[in-house]
Amino acid sequence: MAKEECIIQWNKRGYTSVLRNRKTLPPTEKILQTPSAQVTMGRNCQTAGHLSEDDMQSSNGASTLEGSFSNESLSKVLLVLVVGLSFSTRLYKITEPPHVCWDETHFGKMGSYYINRTFFFDVHPPLGKMLIGLAGYMTGYDGTFPFIKPGDKYEHHNYWGMRGFCAVLGSFLPVFAYLVVLELSQSHTGALITAILLIFDTGCITVSQYILLDPILMFFIMAAVLSMVKFNQQRHRPFTSPWCLWLVLTGVNLAGALGVKFVGLFVIMLVGLNTVWDLWRLLGDLSLSLVDIAMHFLARVVGLILLPLLLYVTIFAVHFFVLNKSGPGDGFFSSAFQSRLIGNNLHNASIPEYLAYGSIITVKNLRIAGGYLHSHFHLYPEGVGARQQQVTAYLHKDYNNLWLVHRQDDSKYQSGNPDLVRHGDIIRLQHKETTRNLHSHLHEAPLTKKHFQVTGYGINGTGDTNDLWQVEVCGGRKGDLVKVLRSKVRFLHRATGCVLFSSGKTLPKWGWEQVEVTCSPYLKETPSSQWNIEDHINPKLSNISLTVLKPSFLEILLESHIVMIRGNSGLKPKDNEMNSKPWHWPINYQGLRFSGVNESEYRVYLLGNPVVWWMNLAGLGLYLIMVAVASIALQRGFSLGHRRREHSHVLMRGGVLLLGWLLHYAPFYAMGRVLYYHHYFPAMLFSSMLTGITLDVLLKSTDLLLRQPYSDWLQRVGHAILLFSVLYSFCLFHPLSYGMTGPLAHEPGSAMAGLKWMDSWEF
Repeated sequence: MAKEECIIQWNKRGYTSVLRNRKTLPPTEKILQTPSAQVTMGRNCQTAGHLSEDDMQSSNGASTLEGSFSNESLSKVLLVLVVGLSFSTRLYKITEPPHVCWDETHFGKMGSYYINRTFFFDVHPPLGKMLIGLAGYMTGYDGTFPFIKPGDKYEHHNYWGMRGFCAVLGSFLPVFAYLVVLELSQSHTGALITAILLIFDTGCITVSQYILLDPILMFFIMAAVLSMVKFNQQRHRPFTSPWCLWLVLTGVNLAGALGVKFVGLFVIMLVGLNTVWDLWRLLGDLSLSLVDIAMHFLARVVGLILLPLLLYVTIFAVHFFVLNKSGPGDGFFSSAFQSRLIGNNLHNASIPEYLAYGSIITVKNLRIAGGYLHSHFHLYPEGVGARQQQVTAYLHKDYNNLWLVHRQDDSKYQSGNPDLVRHGDIIRLQHKETTRNLHSHLHEAPLTKKHFQVTGYGINGTGDTNDLWQVEVCGGRKGDLVKVLRSKVRFLHRATGCVLFSSGKTLPKWGWEQVEVTCSPYLKETPSSQWNIEDHINPKLSNISLTVLKPSFLEILLESHIVMIRGNSGLKPKDNEMNSKPWHWPINYQGLRFSGVNESEYRVYLLGNPVVWWMNLAGLGLYLIMVAVASIALQRGFSLGHRRREHSHVLMRGGVLLLGWLLHYAPFYAMGRVLYYHHYFPAMLFSSMLTGITLDVLLKSTDLLLRQPYSDWLQRVGHAILLFSVLYSFCLFHPLSYGMTGPLAHEPGSAMAGLKWMDSWEF
């Protein structure tokens, strides 16, 4: 029946027609209806749910690009072309420049930490850094390069493997975009336009060629979108092997995207909304029983929720297993967390169990990333409270974190066995290095204006009554002992009645960008006002083992996420730091310097191909106009030809790309953290795919303006102008991606002379 209908319509119209889905077909004919099934009749009669005009004689009477090839042969040729161009543009000059560029100083260093199994802290989940470390290890890098600052020479170190790994993943982005658009539009022309936009975008090339998380993140995002679209195309073949495969791959890639950066949540939202719509459609299919619908729901729960969650947790399990040695990230985590790290002073350690007078201690705030109570010789600047010694919270272990515990009046102390500190005792804390006492008074705090300032005051233990603090064990009673590491302690200031507090706010440069410590008049118990005694040195006391403090996997998993989330929210713009605005991004307003400043240095500048980015911006507006016109025409019941109806359906299917762009772009307007230009690149991928579909439909609609053969000529001219403009712009701006030396852009003889089309570009 399907075969006969196809032959009849071929004879009538001279091109492949659309077969409508029927609910009463035998199984073999249902298979013929699926988007992936094809039958060859005469000249390639395809029975997809919707077919492209590119695989047939156009209504204008001219053969399109695909006219001289079979559909399958053309698909292979174009895919090979896209793969070849994408990989060659990304891998070209991959070892240049031979020094650290921009954020390679962070992510290259973190890859080294994995090779050395050294624990560190980062605001992003660990998968991307683990893969970078694995790539380096597999290509002979030994993890010894320090990655101190941009510009440091790599010399004999094998850095090319880590760069090459990121470039290979970045090379898949145009390929995935090509396949996504091909699935949505069934048009090789639209898919090829998308691939050209991404292959020759200087920004995508630059962001793919260095040791960064961005190409890894975008690889998983695009793989998830491709898997989702492929899964949608299998909707008429539920629970078959391809259906299950694409469902599982979607879940795997969602876990990968979230495992690299929390931005992966945006593609999870996209897939989630698509799944809700899909289930809603199934609910309205009266041919399905409630059992069938329940099976569909359960399959999606397993494939898109449970599987990604399991993989995501597994990523952290591997992360904790590999990073088992003490490192620079210890101080961000609780004392119990640190006790599991080899080399940490708390690992398999034995220390006195109870706090005593005369002990040397460190005091750690219980707020995640609250820091250690810290002081140094520097004073608060003029105009910031009293000009006394600074007291801060410091996130790293340091000699300036050490304090001596004294009685209110040491003159009454008799030598012998040390007395233990108890709930309700009044003590003085003397900074070991500077000998000043922990002090507070009624001056306002530097940043939290309703709190009081905390300073270091006095000398060699002498001070005044503002140095006295009352120890309070949370949940304790008068006389209870203070247990090291296990007791939650508060320090109440005797003179003002406030409580010692870590605000979590970062001080300016005069405070060395450490965390503000205040005395809060609000006495409610919170982690910010609770502290524990971590290091405890007192040779007069017997020690106990700390092995009982090691936390469970779920405890360290939860703590890691709290630290990462708070770390992200704490990424505020610093003084004189380049900070981009979300509205800058779509218009390519301002790039980002990756390497070099003066003419003697190798300069790389992250900036999108202007023609591509401005074409994407215009494409967004054009898409909305075309969808509005098509929607009105369909809603009003205008008589549209088959070709025009197909164009309308393709535009509607492009809505998922518009939603993807919005989800990956709009949330940045609500973020308070520091933002950079490269944050827009996931959204740019969706914008480019949408542009490919929009321009393809627009150029195929030339017959609305001109009759044959002029409409064909106009369409070919449009393709030629599009290709020429993208390639010409790429030729002009490619030195930004592949690097340049010599005269600067404003000087004669520069490769970029006359190309600062916007004053905000800083190359």
